[in-house]
Amino acid sequence: MCTEAILLPRRVVRRLREAAERQGMSLEEYLLEVLSQGLDPRDRAREYAEAAEELLERAREELRKGDVRQAAEKAWGAAALVVKAYALWREGRRLSSHGELWEYSRKLMDELGGWVSDAWAQASAMHVCFYEGWCTDRHVEEALKRIERLVKSVEERVRAEDTG
Repeated sequence: MCTEAILLPRRVVRRLREAAERQGMSLEEYLLEVLSQGLDPRDRAREYAEAAEELLERAREELRKGDVRQAAEKAWGAAALVVKAYALWREGRRLSSHGELWEYSRKLMDELGGWVSDAWAQASAMHVCFYEGWCTDRHVEEALKRIERLVKSVEERVRAEDTG
């Protein structure tokens, strides 16, 4: 994973976070959404899938540092991005609400298997954990296993086009 830090004034970061929250997104997800708007849907899908993989790694880092809430939010963000990636890749459809994510998760269940239901439920629990703070590191570890399978399965499909 290659990351680079960008320093922004606090008020700019605060405004970005507020905009992301109004959209029900993590800051990373919101920035990716804004920055990838001009891309072809399939290219955008690949960007989302790659970002989902990076968020999983960041979730693991947060967990190692003991920040369960941030780890949980990164795990949720990875799952949300990968569902969005699949919708873009499969139909060129942009999902923009939690309701649409839930609706589209059913399509993933139909196409990838019933196990997606468990991965999606775990991801949703991580979103609640971020806001409520009820989960433990063990909850996040277990959720990450399931979410990682979802991310890898979608990423394989999305990237299969790259190799022909």
